[in-house]
Amino acid sequence: MQHMYHFLFATLAMGTIQAALAADPPAPLILEATIPLDGVQGRIDHLAVDVPRKRLIVAELGNGTVDVIDLAAGKAIHRLAGFDEPQGVGYFAPRDAIAVANGGDGSVRLFRAADFAATGRIELGSDADNVRTNRHGQLLVGYGAGALAVFDNEGALVARIPLKAHPEAFQVTPGSGWIYVNVPDAHEIAVVDLAAGKQVASWPLGAARANFPMALDVDGGRVVVATRDPSRLLAFAMATGEIESQIAICGDADDVFFDAKRKLIYVSCGEGAVEVVEGGDRLLRRVAHIPTGQGARTSLFAPALDRLYVAKRAGLLDPDAAILVFRPTP
Repeated sequence: MQHMYHFLFATLAMGTIQAALAADPPAPLILEATIPLDGVQGRIDHLAVDVPRKRLIVAELGNGTVDVIDLAAGKAIHRLAGFDEPQGVGYFAPRDAIAVANGGDGSVRLFRAADFAATGRIELGSDADNVRTNRHGQLLVGYGAGALAVFDNEGALVARIPLKAHPEAFQVTPGSGWIYVNVPDAHEIAVVDLAAGKQVASWPLGAARANFPMALDVDGGRVVVATRDPSRLLAFAMATGEIESQIAICGDADDVFFDAKRKLIYVSCGEGAVEVVEGGDRLLRRVAHIPTGQGARTSLFAPALDRLYVAKRAGLLDPDAAILVFRPTP
């Protein structure tokens, strides 16, 4: 009888182990928190993060405002107002400032991050959009009918780099000073030499159109771009500009990020999902489709905080705008 009990126990234990092994793996993104954006209507554009203070900066284009969110407290702590289509935002570390690029009047306005006091205004002319910073303490802004503006760490304009049409997402390599720019109206990716201050190459997209979001896989030597027509994710070789791999993704892609720790790509789409794509080897492979909400197209992955933030706009079925905070696993 004792042998029978041992046999039954062993059988049950083995069954439990097999069931655990057969269970679905955990989702690559877990919804950790929802932070309300009270009174925010219309389109939400770009996001940025003030890492030292653990604050998220939200460009609320349709509202004409910028919210600053205390991520530890899980709530908005300040609202900047009076903007003309705020599109791009960034944290400008050399001046401890928040930069806000306005599509309506073409200005870039600076605010002290410590107390939100206005500290400067730069006139670019028209359609100031994406904001980036680089390791040299420079601030870069895409704007107008086709140009990048480069500001030094004092906020002085030091270069205007012409492009063929209005730039959308662009990324700066940490070491080499190359800038890769999505220029959808020219149906290309522009390659810019920052030191020379000019475009040095043009990569065609093939049959794809509407290339808005972009991310870099620096270690893998790839530029990853999402297109909307058709809805595709394309990986280009940095060395040659050739398309190495591409897959179908969710519709209305607006942001894409490469998670270097997990070798994953996150694509946020206006159709209401985040696509998670395995990007560790040369071939792209979709691993998860995470629902977010209709119109939740804008996002930001902050490696220093290890979180993906997705902006959900107010809609007819869900009238409350919010920031969805996703924690990657493991």
